[in-house]
Amino acid sequence: MSSPSATVPPSLRAYERATDWRMWIASGAMMLCSWLSYVDRQILAVLSPTILHDVGLSAQSYGEIVSAFSIAYMIANPIWGAVLDYVGLRLGMIAAVLIWTVASASHAWMVGFAGFALCRALLGLGEGATFPGGFRASIDSLPKDRQARGMAISYSGGSLGAIFAPVVVVPVASAFGWRAAFLVTGLLGALWVVMWTFIARPPFLPKPREKPKLATLNPLERRFWALIASYSLGSVAIGPVFYLSPLYLNRVMKLSQSDLGKVLWIPPLGWEIGYFAWGWIFDRYAAGKDRPVAMFLLLSACIIPFGFMTLIGSTAGVLALFLWCMFVTGGFQMLGLRTGARAYPGERTASVAGVASGAWAAEAAVVLPLTGRWFDQAHYAWIFWAVALVPLAGVLMWIALSRPRQETAALAA
Repeated sequence: MSSPSATVPPSLRAYERATDWRMWIASGAMMLCSWLSYVDRQILAVLSPTILHDVGLSAQSYGEIVSAFSIAYMIANPIWGAVLDYVGLRLGMIAAVLIWTVASASHAWMVGFAGFALCRALLGLGEGATFPGGFRASIDSLPKDRQARGMAISYSGGSLGAIFAPVVVVPVASAFGWRAAFLVTGLLGALWVVMWTFIARPPFLPKPREKPKLATLNPLERRFWALIASYSLGSVAIGPVFYLSPLYLNRVMKLSQSDLGKVLWIPPLGWEIGYFAWGWIFDRYAAGKDRPVAMFLLLSACIIPFGFMTLIGSTAGVLALFLWCMFVTGGFQMLGLRTGARAYPGERTASVAGVASGAWAAEAAVVLPLTGRWFDQAHYAWIFWAVALVPLAGVLMWIALSRPRQETAALAA
C-alpha cells in the first residue's frame, strides 16, 4: 500500500511546502536579532548628550568610543561568518548574542572613557555575527525562490531598529535614567537567546550539515573581490546618508533639532521598503541567475538621481531623495549577497555575509572621514555624486570579476 504522501501530486507537495509558515520562522527570529543589535548600538548615540554631560566625556572621546565599536565590528564580521559555518547557527548565535548582551548591559556601570570604549568594542565583537547569521538562516531554511525575501526579513530588523530605537530608549531613560536603558536592552537580549534555543532546530531550521573545516574565503580568488565590489561599493550610501543627512537638513535646509526628530525616520524607512521590494523582484526575476547583470545595471541607473540633490530646493524633495537612495541601496545589498552566495558552496554561506559586511565596514571607515571633510568645506555636490556613481563602479568591477574564465580568455584573444 502506498503512503498517503505518495498519492499527493508533486506540484501540490511543492505548493504546500511553499506556503508552510514554519519556513519563515528562522528569518523572523533573525529579524528580531538584527533589530536588537541596532537598538543596542543606537543607545549611546540617542542618549549621547545626557551621557556625555553626566560622566564628563568630550565629543572627541565620544568619537573614539564609537571608533572602538566600528573597528571591532569590521574585524568580527568575517570571523563570525567562518565560526557560524563551522559550529552552526544554534550555538554560534547564542554565543554571539550573549557576548553583546553582556557588553550592552555593562554600559550601565561605566563611568569613564576606558570602560565605555571596552564595552563598545565587545558590543561590536558580538554584533559581527548578526548579518552572517541572518543570511545563513534564510539560505538554509528557504527554497531558492524564497531566499531573497527571507534575506529581506532577516536584514530588515536593522532598519527597523534605526527607526524605532529612539522610541524604545528615550522613554526608559526619561523615566528611570540612562543607565536603566542599557539594562532593559540587556534583558531583551537574554530573552532572544531563550527564544532562539527553541527555534534553531527542525522544523524551523534543518539539521546541521556535516561539519566542515574552519576556513574563511580565499582573498586570492576573483569571486572574493567580486563579492566585495558588488556589496560594499553598492552600499556606499548607508554611512553618508545616516551620519550626514541630519547635518545637511540642519545646515542647508534649516531644520531645527526638534524638526529633525520628526523626519529622520524617513531614510531608514526607504531602506526597509527596499529590502522587501527588491527581494520580491529578485525572487521573481533572478532566482536562478548566477550573473544578473541587467539587475545590477538597473540598480546603478536608479541611484543616479541622488547626484542632483543640491538642485532640490524643498525639504520634502530632499527627504524623498534620501528615501529613494536608501530604497535602492537595500537592493544592492540583497543582490550582492545573493550573487555572492551562488558563487560559493552552501557550507560557506555565513562566511559570504561576514566578508561582505566586514568589507562594508572597512569602506565606511574610509568614506566617512572623506565625506565629512567635504561637508565641512561645503562641497555637498561632491558627496552626493560620489554616492551616486560609486555603486556603478562597483557593478562594473563585479561584471569583470564574475565573468567566466572562458569568456575572459575569448575577449582577450
